[in-house]
Amino acid sequence: MNKDRRHSYRNAALAAATLLTLLAGSVLAENIPEVTVQATRIVNAKITGRSASGIPITDLSVSYGVSLAGLNLATNSGAVEAQRRVSEAAMAACKEIGRQYPDATPSDDECAKAAAAKSAPTLHQLIAAAEKAAQK
Repeated sequence: MNKDRRHSYRNAALAAATLLTLLAGSVLAENIPEVTVQATRIVNAKITGRSASGIPITDLSVSYGVSLAGLNLATNSGAVEAQRRVSEAAMAACKEIGRQYPDATPSDDECAKAAAAKSAPTLHQLIAAAEKAAQK
């Protein structure tokens, strides 16, 4: 993969991270919690690079917003439900990619685990903020 393509992927990742940070900040400010889950898989679609064996590859991402409305994140049951919603959204996003690109890698399960893991820091921040607010 050439330097320009890697640079554009880094810029896209930075922009996504910035958006997620801004989203988390606005969610806390508005008290309407939501987490963004982004699933990423490699597909054989538009050529953006080549694998070691010469197969054309590209990364494809799908993002879902996960509403945490109606949950009390300061409680264990609320936090568990929030994590369940994030995991379900991650699986749905990965399955959507899989339906459109059956040969995409990694598998739906691996993709969903990675997508949920990317969202975990934001979710943990929201839970910690809710727990702190509940102690006041």
